[in-house]
Amino acid sequence: MKAKITVLLFSIFVAISGKISAQEENNIKLSGELLTDQRLLLRDNNDWAWNENRLTLKLDKQISSESKFYSEIWLRNIGLPNAVHSSSLYNKGIIDPYNLEIREAYLQINGFLNKKIDLTLGRQQIVWGTADKLNPTDNLNPYDLEDILDFGRKRGSDAINLQYYFNYDFSVQGVFIPFFQPANMPVGIFADLLNPSIAMPQGMVLNNFSDTLMMPKYNLGESSTVGLRFKGFAKGVDFSLSYVWGYDGLPYSSKNMLTPVNMNGETNIQSELSFMRNHIIGVDLATSIGGAGVWAEAAAFIPDQDMVMTTDLSALYPGSPEPVTQDSVLLKKNKPYIKFVIGGDYFFADGSYLNLQYLHGFVHERGSEGLNDYFFLRYEKTFFNEKLKITPIGGGFIVTDWGDINENYAIAYLPEISYKATPNAEITLSAAIFDGKGDHLFASLKDYNMLMLKMKYSF
Repeated sequence: MKAKITVLLFSIFVAISGKISAQEENNIKLSGELLTDQRLLLRDNNDWAWNENRLTLKLDKQISSESKFYSEIWLRNIGLPNAVHSSSLYNKGIIDPYNLEIREAYLQINGFLNKKIDLTLGRQQIVWGTADKLNPTDNLNPYDLEDILDFGRKRGSDAINLQYYFNYDFSVQGVFIPFFQPANMPVGIFADLLNPSIAMPQGMVLNNFSDTLMMPKYNLGESSTVGLRFKGFAKGVDFSLSYVWGYDGLPYSSKNMLTPVNMNGETNIQSELSFMRNHIIGVDLATSIGGAGVWAEAAAFIPDQDMVMTTDLSALYPGSPEPVTQDSVLLKKNKPYIKFVIGGDYFFADGSYLNLQYLHGFVHERGSEGLNDYFFLRYEKTFFNEKLKITPIGGGFIVTDWGDINENYAIAYLPEISYKATPNAEITLSAAIFDGKGDHLFASLKDYNMLMLKMKYSF
């Protein structure tokens, strides 16, 4: 009921704003898009894999030459009906699931205290890095992993963002985020993709698993994130140096308590999941060489403390006077590991486009031994004055163990055809084909090959 009232009030606000803005010199700019995203699995019965209908509304109000307001809101019908009991038929939220999400809502003040200082307050997405979607240096906003195929999506953070301009070419930026926000995990058929497999001790069988999330306390000392970036342009090269002191938005298993259920080896596991704070030092650059765009960025992640996983076996030794535990050090304090990406793109005279990237370390990977290698390639060509776009080559090749590639690899093939029926309306038909071997995110997607249809109208 509350969500319906919110939508109604927002609709009234938009309607009123539209009437008022027609009489104002500085109009409120309303823009957005309507998107439908449908996917079905390419296997027996062709189960529906994804259903999303999204209305994006963007309000951009230039209050004066010194300030502006911006917001982006998603109104969505997402998911499939999940009715289990007859009582569910009385709940529209189950029969027709929907939600409202404020992606961004902030006020920007130019010339704050000094004409060289800009201040941005509110929920905002602060994008750092020069690579295409996959940015190791972009660590201020939490990952939005709801759709595992939408690489690089982030949520907005409530932040204080100050930027000081030395001149047109050089600036320094400081960011303070008071509240920690964890990453949200994949949903639907992708829900278990990022959950680690549980290796049971010999002779034991998992009976039940439960966990408790150990969130940082919400105070200035424990929950805040700070970032600092120096950005410049020299000799045709855009570059920046950055530092972030903040949490990894994906939790790790910090404690596991094993409790036997019976004499057959069936065991329950109660797990505690914690979040790791890191110092992150980043560098990125972008330039043009022979007409081709080239970029590179790297980030060194330095754990603020040892990342330790404790296994409590006390329940297996009821007569022991002391707790029986085993500690495994997953990451060591002040021992850095480096994620990096190198890539480039080129527009050909015949209307085709080529984009390739090499990434070392995906968003969920940690530690020098846990980083894998990703090779991404996309080639597309347009026809009929860019009304038709065909992408015959798109996807990636992943290697998790160079010593035994045949058993530790993954392939993602994502061909696509897009047609612009009007300048504002685009229809896209694509497929996602996966294959691979080994214990890896993309290799585990090989059972989820799918056909995807998207229709988008921008206004």
